[in-house]
Amino acid sequence: MPDVGEGLTEAEILKWYVRAGDTVTDGQVVCEVETAKAAVELPIPYDGVVHELVYAEGTTVDVGQVIISVAVGGDDTAEPVAAAPGAPEAAAPGQAEAAEETEEEAPKGRQPVLVGYGVAESSTKRRPRKTPPPAGDRARSASPVPPAQPSPAAPAPTASAPAAPASGLLPGQAAAPPVNGHGDRPGGPRPLAKPPVRKLAKDLGVDLAEITPTGAGGIITRDDVHAAAAPAEEPVPAESAVSGEAVAPEPSAAADPAARETRIPVKGVRKATAAAMVGSAFTAPHVTEFITLDVTRTMKLVGELKDDPDLAGLRVNPLLLIAKALLVAIRRNPGINASWDEERQEIVQKHYVNLGIAAATPRGLIVPNVKDAHDKTLPELADALGELVATAREGRTSPADMRGGTVTITNVGVFGIDTGTPILNPGEAAILAVGAIKLRPWVHKGKVKPRHVTTLGLSFDHRLVDGELGSRVLADTAAVLENPKRLITWA
Repeated sequence: MPDVGEGLTEAEILKWYVRAGDTVTDGQVVCEVETAKAAVELPIPYDGVVHELVYAEGTTVDVGQVIISVAVGGDDTAEPVAAAPGAPEAAAPGQAEAAEETEEEAPKGRQPVLVGYGVAESSTKRRPRKTPPPAGDRARSASPVPPAQPSPAAPAPTASAPAAPASGLLPGQAAAPPVNGHGDRPGGPRPLAKPPVRKLAKDLGVDLAEITPTGAGGIITRDDVHAAAAPAEEPVPAESAVSGEAVAPEPSAAADPAARETRIPVKGVRKATAAAMVGSAFTAPHVTEFITLDVTRTMKLVGELKDDPDLAGLRVNPLLLIAKALLVAIRRNPGINASWDEERQEIVQKHYVNLGIAAATPRGLIVPNVKDAHDKTLPELADALGELVATAREGRTSPADMRGGTVTITNVGVFGIDTGTPILNPGEAAILAVGAIKLRPWVHKGKVKPRHVTTLGLSFDHRLVDGELGSRVLADTAAVLENPKRLITWA
C-alpha cells in the first residue's frame, strides 16, 4: 500500500479490478482505495501475472503492507514477487544470489510516481546479507530501494518506501530472521515496526523490544502490540492476524433479522470528517448570525441567465449567484478571508479566495473548493462549480481539490431546511449556510405579496472575526441577492 501523500497511514481497499491469474502490464490500474481524503486508483509497476490478492475488498490496510503479488516471469510458473501498486519495482529473482560480499551500489530501477508524489533517489550503498539462506528457500528478490542507513543487516521495509520485502516471500511463507535479530543500532537491537504501530505501542505503554514479531520479515504488527497489552484477551482470528491491524469483533446480531442495533464501522472520509469537525468545534469559538431576505430579483435573474446563449451548456442555479454575492462581500470585507495560526498566534490574511462547496456523497461529507474563485467571471465560475459537483457525485474528487480552502458555502436548502449553524471547515474563518428558497408572504412596496424568501446563516471564528466584520459580510451578501445589480455597481 503506497503512501499517497499528506502523511496518511492507512487506506481501505474499495475494489479490485484484477483477479489471481490475470495478466497485468506496467501502469495498469489494479485497484481503487479510499483514504481519509478521497478515493484513489492505484497502478501496478510490473508486467506479469497476478499471483495473489493478499487482502479482500473492504479491508483497511496500513501504508507499506503488501497487498498484491505478481509473477513477473510472464506465466504462473514464474517466481512471484510481493509488491504494493505504485511502489518501486522489485529486482528479478536470483539477483540476491549474485550479490558479492563487498558493498555495491543498489540497482536503479524505474521508480513510479503515484498521484503526483515522486520518489527521492539515494546514493546510499548496501551490503549483501552474509547469513546463508536456509536450504529449500526460494531465491530472494533484491529491493531497488536501499535502506536509510548502511548496515550489515537486511534492509527493513518502511512506510515511506513500500517496496517488496527483501526476502521476496509471500505472506505465510517462512522467512529467515534478519542479522542480529532486528538489525543493530547503538544501544541494542531495534524492533521493526511501522509508524502507526509504534504510535499504538506508545499509547498503550508497550515496549516494542519485548514483543515477539509475527509479521513477515520480523515486523511487529498491530495484533502483536494488542496481544502484549492484553495477553488475557482471546486470540485474533488467523485472517485478522495476516492483515496486521486491529479488527473489531463482528456483531453477533448481524445475522439476526430481528436485531435491534446495527454497528457501522467509521473509516475513510467519514472518519476524517468526524475528527475534523470535533477539532474545529472545540478549537475555534463559533459565532453564527442569520438574515432572512427577499431573493425574488435573484430568482428572476437566474431564469434569464438560463436562456442566455453565452451561458449555454453551463450549470446556472441560485447557488451560482449566491457564490458570486459572497465573493463580492469578501472583496468589500477582506478580513473575513483569513485563518488563525495557533503556533505563532497570528492572523493569516489570504489575498485569494478558494471557495469551498460542501457536498454530500455516498462516502460522506467532503468540501472541494474552486481555486482562485475571486478571479473568475460568472461563466468561468459556473463551469468550475458544475465540474466540482459532478466530480464529487462520482466519488472522483482528488485530495488536491480539497486542500487550501478559505471560505465555504453549505447549501442545506436543497433538503428543504430553512437554515442552520454550520461548523467551520478546519483552517477557515467563515462558512455560509444557505436555506431553502420558498414563496412566503412578504411586505413589498407597502403591500403583502408572495415573494421568494430565504434565510442565510454565517458562522465565523470569533478569534479573528469580530461581530462587526461578520455582520458586514452577511449584510453585503444579502444586499447583493436582494438587488443583483450590485454585482455590477459593487464589483
